Amino acid sequence: MRARGALHRRLVSLSGVLNRMRPLLGRLESEGYRNPNGVYMKMMNFRRFDPAFTADGGKGLTKGNKLEAVVWAEFAGDPAKLSSIARAVRNAIDEGLVPGEQDVDLEGGLDEAPEGRILTHVHRRRERDRRLVAEAKRRALRRNGRLACEACGFDFGEVYGDAAAGIIECHHTRPVHTMEPGAKTRVVDLALLCANCHRVVHSSRPWLSIDQLTQSIQAMGNVERNRPQPGNESGQPMRPKPQGRKD
Repeated sequence: MRARGALHRRLVSLSGVLNRMRPLLGRLESEGYRNPNGVYMKMMNFRRFDPAFTADGGKGLTKGNKLEAVVWAEFAGDPAKLSSIARAVRNAIDEGLVPGEQDVDLEGGLDEAPEGRILTHVHRRRERDRRLVAEAKRRALRRNGRLACEACGFDFGEVYGDAAAGIIECHHTRPVHTMEPGAKTRVVDLALLCANCHRVVHSSRPWLSIDQLTQSIQAMGNVERNRPQPGNESGQPMRPKPQGRKD
């Protein structure tokens, strides 16, 4: 490896972070996963896409894989977002939130978030916080008198009767990488969705926002007329945004 000085120290540091991810990736410690030399070579794989590097005659390492091109296309134009994601991944590792391979709950049809498997796992943990889910349901019942999907209006209780009363899922609406270290999920960050809508949100890459999902349903003419109103921080219905005057 030709890297020296400050660069070498950064490679060693990054190698240490990556090796702490081994449980998630099913890697054995003896395999030497992503040692500093390996990190340097991976960085040189990305160099082949960097116009600032190739403009001066650099070539990088050309025998990389297809995923490198996907990652470069997704993040090269948004270094601030990439930095936020990297910081969030490091924070998750520091907080011991790296799951074992058997703990990653990605049911069939659900795609990872663009931020990767670790932050997908953090996202799912936040969605399943029982205390927050119970409070979100309580506020929705107080606000709307029922539990219905905020995207399509489906109410399990109305269709299936008392046996299904109270059935609804929670979706965490904030991208995990935008949350500061130690930040707690708020009830207002959760949206109540039926199982179908929740699956659709997680089956797209990038994941759909609630507004995008609702617009898609409305475009198909399938949205329920009595779709409930989401709540604000105090649990009260949010007032519609004022529309501009049409001349």
